[in-house]
Amino acid sequence: MASLTSSTIGRKYAMALSAMFLLIFLVMHLGVNMLSVFGDTAYNNASHFMGYNPLIQFLMQPVLMFAVIFHFVMGFVLELKNKAARPVKYAVHNGAANSTWMSRNMVISGLVILAFLGLHMYDFWAHEMNYKYVENLPIQENRFWEDLHHKFADPIRVAFYVVSFVLLGLHLSHGFQSSFQSIGARHPKYTPMIKAFGTWYSILIPLGFIFIAVYHFVTQ
Repeated sequence: MASLTSSTIGRKYAMALSAMFLLIFLVMHLGVNMLSVFGDTAYNNASHFMGYNPLIQFLMQPVLMFAVIFHFVMGFVLELKNKAARPVKYAVHNGAANSTWMSRNMVISGLVILAFLGLHMYDFWAHEMNYKYVENLPIQENRFWEDLHHKFADPIRVAFYVVSFVLLGLHLSHGFQSSFQSIGARHPKYTPMIKAFGTWYSILIPLGFIFIAVYHFVTQ
């Protein structure tokens, strides 16, 4: 890993790989959470399996947390490297002519998403750790849906979730295609398909999470 991240190209490649891992995770996470819209039984069963499965808890969960931290740290490092490579700003610079607003402000959207992840971790992960390992409460297979439903009773929290997912969508709209470019997946035949798929992904995934939050808010 040290050699992979020792150059700018290596850092971009490593960041792209972590991004792809997180893209897959988002699909899985949305699938599990979408079960909560169709009733409590399926969601409780899925959440109980994931919450008490040793493979997920002690292998996949640490890998996921490492991937998230690595992705954001590498993004900030690359941004600092890019700024350092341009110590003197151009006299006239029209960034909008050559790039989108999101591509020029990935760090800003990343910081907001990072703040959202902090709230999300506090709402769910910290709650689970306290329930299972601090208070050492007995296993209750039917508590997960009620916990999720209760979290979205607060309109301020729901609004923050919605804004965060909108920014996530904008972040993904640039990051999806960029990650493929970073690993060399550029071809006149396939790049348009990757771009189109990335556009739909960046719309549907955040929209799905927004739907879940709003659904639980309006069904209180």
